[in-house]
Amino acid sequence: MGKISFNNKNATFFKSLTEETDSYFSSQKLLKTGNWRLYAKTVILIFSAVSIYLLVLVKPMPILYTTVLGLALGFICACIGFNVMHDANHGSYSSKKWINETLGLTLNALGGNSFIWKYKHNVIHHTYTNVDGMDDDIAKSPFIRMCETQRWVPAHQYQHFYTPFLYAVSSAFWVLFQDFEKYFRPKLNNVSIAEKMPLKDHLIFWVSKLLYVLFYLLIPAMLIGWLPCVVFFIALHIGLGFTLAIVFQLAHVVDITHFEFMIPGEAKRIDDEWAIHQLKTTANFSPSNPVITWLAGGLNYQVEHHLFPRVSHIHYPMLSKIVRSKCQEFGLPYHSIPTLGKAVTAHFRYLKIMGNKPSIIY
Repeated sequence: MGKISFNNKNATFFKSLTEETDSYFSSQKLLKTGNWRLYAKTVILIFSAVSIYLLVLVKPMPILYTTVLGLALGFICACIGFNVMHDANHGSYSSKKWINETLGLTLNALGGNSFIWKYKHNVIHHTYTNVDGMDDDIAKSPFIRMCETQRWVPAHQYQHFYTPFLYAVSSAFWVLFQDFEKYFRPKLNNVSIAEKMPLKDHLIFWVSKLLYVLFYLLIPAMLIGWLPCVVFFIALHIGLGFTLAIVFQLAHVVDITHFEFMIPGEAKRIDDEWAIHQLKTTANFSPSNPVITWLAGGLNYQVEHHLFPRVSHIHYPMLSKIVRSKCQEFGLPYHSIPTLGKAVTAHFRYLKIMGNKPSIIY
């Protein structure tokens, strides 16, 4: 894979923006990490997840109730991912490293792996956002075509109909296959993840995967039987996968965001500074809805998150005023879709366009 670079020589926008945001935190005497509001959310969400899990195990109930509770647990687990895991693995939950590392392992409790996620998300996705050939979040797939430089196949004509079903199974695919594929894959963008792992993280990978099977399959099967266990497991992943996919797709794969293309083996220079690239490739959604902001861990303020990934999401609503103003000052785009419904429409409208549009590069 060739190297990719940004035109950061005269990065005046981000320098000006950083100075103003630093001044805000300084004048308000605020830390850039979380506070009691984030800690309260953590307690509420984790308590809710554990309560539902235990209720299913100890309270005999019809399959329908097991299904509903599984969907609810999946949704809450996604919210734990958005609010707790995401901030922790970005180092923005707390100023104490050990707290971030500990709470980052909530991803392992959900079936994933924090070490792999941090490399895939923090390093690759946040650096090369929407760069086809680099950003693993828009990796080429025979099922979903996310930008016009990806190969078109006839099935893509219907992708705006069938992608909700793919989103519903995405977390199960991630937990049961993708983590192992990345663990054993020789290279991911010229880097071997397994080779970079310290021994501690190798142990965490295997122990947490075994514990996941124990707590989500073996123990429920022993206590409530295999059929309710399988139903519960499938429902959990439908709730988890669909919620995760929708929130992350609305941030980048909509009809107002920009995409770049990386030709394998060739170097590429993007004309914009890194921060402007983030503005062009990222969109907020439903920023005025406090309920969505609370549940989504501020990821509806995706522009602010991509510009300041090491700042806790609890600060994004305030930072958005600074970022929007600075974008106006520099004449730069600030993508923001006013409601969740319009964002979902924009996403599926874009998928439909990509399903009907021929490839530019094969």
